[in-house]
Amino acid sequence: MEQQIGQLFMLGFEGTSVSPELSRLLKEYRPGGVILFARNLERADQIVALTNELQQLSPASPLLISIDQEGGRVSRLPADFTIFPPCATLGLCGSANLVHGAAAVTASELRAVGINMNMAPVLDVNSNPDNPIIGDRSFSADPIAVSEMGLATIKGLQGNRVVACGKHFPGHGDTVADSHKELPVVSASRERLEQIELAPFRRVLARGMEGPAAIMTAHVLYPALDAERPATLSPAILTGLLREQMHYDGLILTDDLEMHAIIDHYGVGEAAVLALEAGADVLLICKDRDRQAAAFEAVRKAVKDGRIPQTRLEASLNRIARVKDRFLLPYAPAELSTAREIVGSRTHKTVLATVTQTGKRRAKAPA
Repeated sequence: MEQQIGQLFMLGFEGTSVSPELSRLLKEYRPGGVILFARNLERADQIVALTNELQQLSPASPLLISIDQEGGRVSRLPADFTIFPPCATLGLCGSANLVHGAAAVTASELRAVGINMNMAPVLDVNSNPDNPIIGDRSFSADPIAVSEMGLATIKGLQGNRVVACGKHFPGHGDTVADSHKELPVVSASRERLEQIELAPFRRVLARGMEGPAAIMTAHVLYPALDAERPATLSPAILTGLLREQMHYDGLILTDDLEMHAIIDHYGVGEAAVLALEAGADVLLICKDRDRQAAAFEAVRKAVKDGRIPQTRLEASLNRIARVKDRFLLPYAPAELSTAREIVGSRTHKTVLATVTQTGKRRAKAPA
């Protein structure tokens, strides 16, 4: 049972190699995935060694190894990689082909160093100029443009066997607070949410297998959808809306449960259990070892006591297994020679130059 529960967790860690402490953690909890940040990444050869060692510690099932590589200010990769400008610049290009090409370049470099999941695309609509957290991370203020560029990104990532994760459901674009620091509230009507925030998610999810294999939740309260709980912990939003009304049966990931929008209102253990009860499949906890342990123990107890039924656990395990079967199997370790050939290649830099120049030209063009 504990090995099954471990599959529900995606954990972050400190350091650029597998420390004895991290090795013990992975062996004890058997998480289904890990997430990498700039603090873990120095250069391509070091990342290859890190991801291969991480995978060696998970022989029963390959790890989802994820990263936030949106481009612009949300970029975790070192400078020797091809780093694209923010999504707003890609959106200005007005070309799904260019956006697809950028995503394909990112995916090929991630895959070359053993990273198999990208927390992208951002499907939030840049509808509020005072938003402190989204802004240029969004492709556009137009929901149709966001969905078109989002689909192109998904195609570029998943066509190169990197799991795409659309975020932040049901839409973080109209907030005036940063969920890393506090709980934002979007007080828009259900009609407005359908027209703006939900529109890109509906359009990309309607594409079935061409849509994202994973969706990340928003730590945001939407009174028109659930007056009490933020989306990450809301059965009405994750199960009622996303699963039942929008017919989504892919992976649902929480955003980091250590963010203040959650831990200022719930203990991390209770939040983990509530997220699973709401319909999430994977619990993201990005840093603190004590919080990771507390969440694991809370979920273990909830399963043992029957609060989380075995059928609910198995539904998430099946979704995780389907994604791993599709993108991670057959597993092969990253190869340093391939990484050296692909990362920051001349061809990739040409794509970057085209995107950058096109974005600048379109930004200067008269409206």
